[in-house]
Amino acid sequence: MTWLDVVAEDDLADGAAALFRSAFGGEPDGVWIAPGRVNLIGEHIDYAGGLVLPFALPYATAVAVRRREDTVMRAVSTRTDESWTGQLEEIGPGTPSGWAAYVAGVAWALQEHRIGGVDVAVHSSVPVGSGLSSSAALECSFALALSDLFGLAVDRNVLIDASIRAENEIAGASTGGMDQNIAMSARAGHALLLDCLDGSTRQIPIDLAASGTSLLVIDTNAPHRLVDGQYGARRAALDTACSELGVATLRGLPLEEAVSGLVDDTLIARVRHVISEIRRVELAVDLLDGGAAGAELGELMTASHHSLRDDYEVSSPELDSAVDAALRTGAYGARMTGGGFGGSAIALVPSDLVRTVADEITSSATRSGLPAPTFLIAEPAGSAHRFF
Repeated sequence: MTWLDVVAEDDLADGAAALFRSAFGGEPDGVWIAPGRVNLIGEHIDYAGGLVLPFALPYATAVAVRRREDTVMRAVSTRTDESWTGQLEEIGPGTPSGWAAYVAGVAWALQEHRIGGVDVAVHSSVPVGSGLSSSAALECSFALALSDLFGLAVDRNVLIDASIRAENEIAGASTGGMDQNIAMSARAGHALLLDCLDGSTRQIPIDLAASGTSLLVIDTNAPHRLVDGQYGARRAALDTACSELGVATLRGLPLEEAVSGLVDDTLIARVRHVISEIRRVELAVDLLDGGAAGAELGELMTASHHSLRDDYEVSSPELDSAVDAALRTGAYGARMTGGGFGGSAIALVPSDLVRTVADEITSSATRSGLPAPTFLIAEPAGSAHRFF
């Protein structure tokens, strides 16, 4: 059984700075760090104007950056031998491709603010492809670096928007903005209630230890399969449903009214998930506001998974195996988290049962011929910041 250890921020920063020296010579102007995230509840509703409840993880991405006197950008990462070099003015949709699109895209989105060239080295402890938002951690750490280095007189909302544009328009990976918002706005010991309709936020205290619970994150190590058009198809279905119902958003629409106005069974299922999931987020916030993070919250999480599995059809055998194994060994609740089609699940577990639950999840994967999962314990961390 494999557990992912937290990498201390000074070690992350040292890793990024060491790569910088090796790749570019000399010292970086600074190192900036942004966290990955786990979404407690509220899945596939950020792009539908819903409510989401993520919190930042103590697994993060560090970027070591130095200004240049030209418009060249060079990028390297400890996770790949593939570096990228290009001119800022050459960046555009699909160019560059791969991991460099996420950093280059941020520079492209901020060009109107008169930024210049940079050298950047990346070192991260956020698992890639696990649904824990490694891309937003990269985008937001780099966006903050550019803002600081070039003295941009902008608030974090501008940097959030630039990071979203980088992912949507340059990397070509759809995002509703939840990941970038939590990376830039997280507060330690809190989840962030984000209203994706108007952009408002509220910090929600979350003290799992006080309830005797732990949030176990299960990286199934299954491919995060979002490249076959399934994610886009879900978004398109909601657009079609709204058009048929004559509304701009499903938010606030009673479930019975919404489904009675639709004929297609698939659209009905998609809409049922969105409306019921928004309600589950509201109920989860009520519980956390009251200091409860046990069985009742777990029931909402499990209902969320069933809805994602059956109505939204974005789960996978690996995710279902992890959720089912957690529930039968004493978890209060469990659900997939992130985009689905692979990636990670989470389980709300009595703290004294964490190892037992993890053992059964591993055994279940082995019996089913699935990849061995990796585990971590999620504790709410803080937002993107300059390390030095």
